[in-house]
Amino acid sequence: MKLSKTICPAFALCLSVLAFQAYAQSGAMSVRSDEQIDNQYKMDKKQCDGMKGNAKDVCQQQAEANRDKAKADAKAGKEKAEANRDATKARNDADYKVGKEKCDAMSGNAKDACIADLKTRYGK
Repeated sequence: MKLSKTICPAFALCLSVLAFQAYAQSGAMSVRSDEQIDNQYKMDKKQCDGMKGNAKDVCQQQAEANRDKAKADAKAGKEKAEANRDATKARNDADYKVGKEKCDAMSGNAKDACIADLKTRYGK
């Protein structure tokens, strides 16, 4: 009886801490490295060491779930950054081609200045 009186509040506290961490991480949408995620997972698992029985199983499962969600968020963040970079490059290339066509309508120094400006603006 005494054991359940101490385990239940400890278990509830552990779950609330883990839930808050998951909420804070998902709300911030911060992209963390695999090393940071693994370190957090180890700390979360260490919190489960003092528990026994089903409470320990649930705590460990929650730690694993938090790790898996963090890794998924990190992967999605990296993919989104790459997609944004690719889209920006495609937009710049398209704008450069349009600008080059406009410059082709010019002649002499105006054309040279126009092309030089394009190259400077778009890093070509």
